[in-house]
Amino acid sequence: MQGVTVVDHPLVQHKLTIMRDKGTSTASFRRLLREISLLLCYEVTRDLELTTRTIETPMAEMVAPTLEGKKLVFASVLRAGNGLLDGMLDLVPAARVAHVGLYRDHETLQAVEYFFKAPSDLADRLVIVVDPMLATANSAIAAVEKLKGRGATNLRFLCLLAAPEGIERFTAAHPDVPVFTAAIDERLNELGYIVPGLGDAGDRMYGTK
Repeated sequence: MQGVTVVDHPLVQHKLTIMRDKGTSTASFRRLLREISLLLCYEVTRDLELTTRTIETPMAEMVAPTLEGKKLVFASVLRAGNGLLDGMLDLVPAARVAHVGLYRDHETLQAVEYFFKAPSDLADRLVIVVDPMLATANSAIAAVEKLKGRGATNLRFLCLLAAPEGIERFTAAHPDVPVFTAAIDERLNELGYIVPGLGDAGDRMYGTK
């Protein structure tokens, strides 16, 4: 699919299989999500721009590569997005963090906002929006709209699983925002869940169901 990158690294796929298994415990699911987020973050930041600076190693002076520009922003779509956020911050601890609180109305499947907090200078930063599931895409679309309203112009969306229906809706709404995912599953069911999927990521991560 145009504008979509599937991260098919063997370690990503192996960990994802364990997470899909309904017998995987809450503790293991949470640990695996943190581990897989490191690998996904590596891919979504692969093309960050570099500059150079002069440093002194124990042996000699050298011109060495370093990241150019302002720090990243990781925008977590609450609550499940925090499962990806934690691992990504392990990899990029200096990143700024935005939180977008959205929940899905189970009757209409529409996203309802209840919280939003973000850095003030989003226009100058790469914003990576994180949410484990791109299902109906209602929450993802609403989150990106909110961040664009705050001034963000350079965005990427990172998820663990995506449904074809969600990708189609998201890319139609935000064709300028590339999607990175570990897998594209078969479809959505009548309740708006990804099939075969892994269930509700938030419930499995926090043991709330």
